Amino acid sequence: MTASPSSSTPDQTPPYGPSDRQRRRPFRFTVQASHLADPESLRPLARRAEDLGAAMLTVADHLDDQLSPVAAMMAAADATTTLRIGSLLFANDFRHPAVLAKEIATIDRLSGGRIEFGLGAGWMATDYQQSGVPLDSPRVRIERMDEALGIISALWSAEPVTHHGTHYRIDGLSCVPLPAQPGGPPIWVGGGGRRVIEVAARRADVVHLNPSLRAGVIDHRAGPSATAEATEQKLAWAKDAAPERFDELEIGVRVHLATVTDDRESIVELFAEVFGLTNDEARRTPHALCGTVDQIVEQLLVQRERFGITTIGISASALDDLAPVIERLAGA
Repeated sequence: MTASPSSSTPDQTPPYGPSDRQRRRPFRFTVQASHLADPESLRPLARRAEDLGAAMLTVADHLDDQLSPVAAMMAAADATTTLRIGSLLFANDFRHPAVLAKEIATIDRLSGGRIEFGLGAGWMATDYQQSGVPLDSPRVRIERMDEALGIISALWSAEPVTHHGTHYRIDGLSCVPLPAQPGGPPIWVGGGGRRVIEVAARRADVVHLNPSLRAGVIDHRAGPSATAEATEQKLAWAKDAAPERFDELEIGVRVHLATVTDDRESIVELFAEVFGLTNDEARRTPHALCGTVDQIVEQLLVQRERFGITTIGISASALDDLAPVIERLAGA
């Protein structure tokens, strides 16, 4: 029996190709402000990202040593004038969707419509273990996130919302004031497993690809879902889940290692060891950028042609290293 595209395994090449629109979409670079040694460095980082041509600063949502996302997003917005500000990603389990919709609508108004809203199902095991928030199965968490996204989108319309679902109940609630951006900020959904990718395709404006973090940590178990072939599989799942809107989706990727170097192979070997990949797989993964500026530019152009990836998420620590790449490709 011939397997359908949606049942392909990551080491098979599914029948996927980006649309012409996705291949023509200009590059955007986003900078993730995580684990800042000095919280006061957030504002200078945001201004530096803006000056270097990055499109957006993003913040995470974890209960460790990172800044609280809503306050951090507002501080970054206040420190800049054109930089977009996003969440990568809010953990759905930490807030009721009605509260989160109100928070995001408010900072979108206060920032002049510069917010992009990312939501995830939650993944870091220590967040749950240390806080006492129940860590339900991935299936339950993703179902709850899917329901939350529907509520948030509805609240950003002009009509009162009534919703009696599996996980949430809303009775005649309106979100006032509404976001500055009509219909609400662009929605990001990120992840690496099939269920969350399918939700992203149906609900989001940006499908943000990551290795699968089902284990609750980033280690060698994420490797098989970080390959180029696994990336094609994820996009095939997205296209199969929402064929009528897939061509309009923006495709992003989280880059976990980015460095400009003349010794590319040493960095490739390091990434391969950490993620449990072969050197060839590490060389071709979209989740690492290493080499000379010319090599990285070429890699990103190849990835846009092959996958339609145009939104590149890098860590704050890589910003200055990749500044020449951003200068050459941002908006191109």
